[in-house]
Amino acid sequence: MNYYDFQVVFQEVPGEISLCFSICGCPLRCEGCHSPFLWKEQSGSVLTAKTFVSILQQYKNLASCVLFMGGEWQEEQLINLLTIAKSEHYKTCLYTGLEQVSESVLNELDWIKTGKWNPLLGGLSSEISNQKFIEIKTNTIKNNLFIKN
Repeated sequence: MNYYDFQVVFQEVPGEISLCFSICGCPLRCEGCHSPFLWKEQSGSVLTAKTFVSILQQYKNLASCVLFMGGEWQEEQLINLLTIAKSEHYKTCLYTGLEQVSESVLNELDWIKTGKWNPLLGGLSSEISNQKFIEIKTNTIKNNLFIKN
């Protein structure tokens, strides 16, 4: 599994400081995608377990969540990294353009964002978005956390 970059982000998982990994090889190719450079599987660098653990340890007690932007198309590798994150006491989140992912992936997540980007409907901050931010434990849609009053 290749990742294009790694960032510390503050808005993608409300209430959490997240370590965000943008995974290469996205097969969805959504119209209006903000990251078409992620479509090529060979872009970026290999995200080895060793590299991943090193990053998690570097941010221990500073960040609280690990967020994958994609990666569900490499399910076994994604599950392995999610399991490592949980063992290091991080919460976990996946942003996917799919409507659903396997139960095996869901079992390793605290949150999931589902739904393809649709420029006419907007993202999570839009009241008419087709995308859903779901808390797995309660199976509750939490889009309200992104919508400004």
